[in-house]
Amino acid sequence: VFQGQILARRLVGQETRYEVEVKTPYRHRFPLVSREYLWVPNTCGCPRLREGGEYLLMARRHVNYERTLNRILLQDNGYARPWTPREDRLVREAAQRC
Repeated sequence: VFQGQILARRLVGQETRYEVEVKTPYRHRFPLVSREYLWVPNTCGCPRLREGGEYLLMARRHVNYERTLNRILLQDNGYARPWTPREDRLVREAAQRC
């Protein structure tokens, strides 16, 4: 779970790749750097992430069977909401309990 700002969007094959500036990592099981690529397994624009927008994102790490691909994947059932101070407060409160 992290707060990120969408810097760019690019269609790559049957997937969408977003370049994201990681603003605040809340809870992560793998290291995040200041800029990451976030992959979405479709090209339909779902979820709608606009360039320049800030979002609260819950994604997972995807490593393929051969261990040659390691990326951050926002699945169809992933969480992507526009970032607000309220979202920040809710995530920080939840992190204290979990």
